[in-house]
Amino acid sequence: MNIYDFKVKDKKGNEVSMNDYKDKVLLIVNTATGCGFTPQYEGLQNLYEKYNDKGFEILDFPCNQFANQAPGTDEEIASFCSARYGITFPQFAKINVNGDDAEPLYKYLKEQQGGVMGSNIKWNFTKFLVDRSGNVVDRFAPTKNPESLEKDIEKLL
Repeated sequence: MNIYDFKVKDKKGNEVSMNDYKDKVLLIVNTATGCGFTPQYEGLQNLYEKYNDKGFEILDFPCNQFANQAPGTDEEIASFCSARYGITFPQFAKINVNGDDAEPLYKYLKEQQGGVMGSNIKWNFTKFLVDRSGNVVDRFAPTKNPESLEKDIEKLL
């Protein structure tokens, strides 16, 4: 099993194969629109604009598991992000990242960077960095600003 074996739903409910992102450096983030970390969308968009043409993708998975900070529909969340932060990177359907109904991709990410049982995501804007071969190389806490990940991203590009 590797990251490219998973399928996820885009913000319109269409199935997307993670294989579509093969040979790309990925930053996978669980987000929320009403969180103290929500302004990180600006930093994420800046990274995306700077490195997308070099093979970098940000995959945004809204999650309402933490203090109900992403209460809107997928459409409302996407509208907020594009209007407020000019988001152009891929946004997906709202998911759960912890518990029995956690998105299988997130179960895998946590296993790869959190031990055999995978340690739970603690809050919104936890970030996973994936290399071009699909290896989950690092996990960053919500407090880690996107701008501070630049060197890590550049090494993988």
